[in-house]
Amino acid sequence: MTGDPMPSGPPPAVSTLAATALVVADMVGIGVFTSLGFQVSDIQSGFALLLLWFIGGIVALCGAFSYAELAAMFPRSSGEYNLLTRAYGPAIGFMAGWLSATVGFSAPVALAAMAFGQYAEAILPGVPPLPLGLAVLWAVTAIRLRGGRRGEAIQVGFTLLKLALIAAFIVAGFATGGDQPISFTPRAFDPGQIFSAGFAVSLVFVMYAYSGWNAATYIVGDLADPPYSLPRALFVGTGLVVVLYVALNAVFLYTTPLAELAGQVDVALIAGRHVFGETGGRLVGALICAGLIPSLGALMWIGPSVTVAMGEDVPLLRLFARRSRTGAPVAAILLQAGIASLLLLTRSFEAVLDFIQFGLTVCAFLTVLGLIKLRITRPDLPRPCRAWGYPVTPLIFLAVTLFMLVHLVAVRPLQSLAGLLMMLAGLLLYGVTTARARNAADRSQR
Repeated sequence: MTGDPMPSGPPPAVSTLAATALVVADMVGIGVFTSLGFQVSDIQSGFALLLLWFIGGIVALCGAFSYAELAAMFPRSSGEYNLLTRAYGPAIGFMAGWLSATVGFSAPVALAAMAFGQYAEAILPGVPPLPLGLAVLWAVTAIRLRGGRRGEAIQVGFTLLKLALIAAFIVAGFATGGDQPISFTPRAFDPGQIFSAGFAVSLVFVMYAYSGWNAATYIVGDLADPPYSLPRALFVGTGLVVVLYVALNAVFLYTTPLAELAGQVDVALIAGRHVFGETGGRLVGALICAGLIPSLGALMWIGPSVTVAMGEDVPLLRLFARRSRTGAPVAAILLQAGIASLLLLTRSFEAVLDFIQFGLTVCAFLTVLGLIKLRITRPDLPRPCRAWGYPVTPLIFLAVTLFMLVHLVAVRPLQSLAGLLMMLAGLLLYGVTTARARNAADRSQR
């Protein structure tokens, strides 16, 4: 590669508060505001519905326990790219990095940006959602490109605002609602609902809503004290989201008839009208828009870390390892923003999300399995943070994740096959890049 490299500098150390805010912002996206409508179509018990969200949170915490041990052992920013490389070798790590660097983060960014545009219509009627989505995407991108501590402060500020707005909605819901014939205490017919196929299928979608619990592992190398900060960010952030998710769904059920929720996507907007009257739609639309800004910020923060690490390891991708004077990985950020914008313009991000979900779930499964593998094969490795409840907690996560994979293959076979092909493409690309690097090394020695 020719030319002088851009001046680079290390990114500033990230505080525990910022890392915790990153976890919360990445987890609380659009899923919790939309998925209950599909769950009440199969489950009519308030206790079973809340138990569903509680179980999903326990599984997410089990994953966080495992990731905390691995990332504290190998504190390099980039998430599964680094962890799978350490556990299985560079080929599997490259495959995970390929998924993340191409569409694994860009598709969720595009979905969040489009959701922002759609919910903003409640506040700005008549404004097309696509330009609004592109505007908020590039506004967040501009903040990330500036680097430094300002982006971290904005991320923390918007996340605290999101939490305050959700807490206010929960308090208002419990204060004004309560006329629905639903009970959150166990009833005689609850076991039949809990062990039904509908409960199992609903758990898959609940786990999607909890995705993002591992966000802090993507910036672990930037933390001031990873063995201290990382587990606290993962546990506190995930635990806080579990409480919020259970409380939010309790408010939805407490204020709104099940018949109105069944099969609906805009669950939060429907519940908002019951809590705040006719202005509820606008208020909840504003709440969701405000909450999506830190979600976009989190995705635009952690996603480029994967591309940066790959650029440091793969000569052909060296451009993406460069940083600005303020520590911002400019090329990596612009790549993710560009792919997300393209997905927005082509309206193909939902299809992309469908087929990458299989690959991303496989990567999470392999990562937690890698924890068990390293405990057996490398017991001598220093472990500054050990997974709480080992081996029960990783086995719980593996069992639920395996169930999700089986469900994806059964219900979405074509999308799962496409996801598998995407993974194989990553392995093929790794073979090509390593072969070219080997040939270049041989020529230089002649």
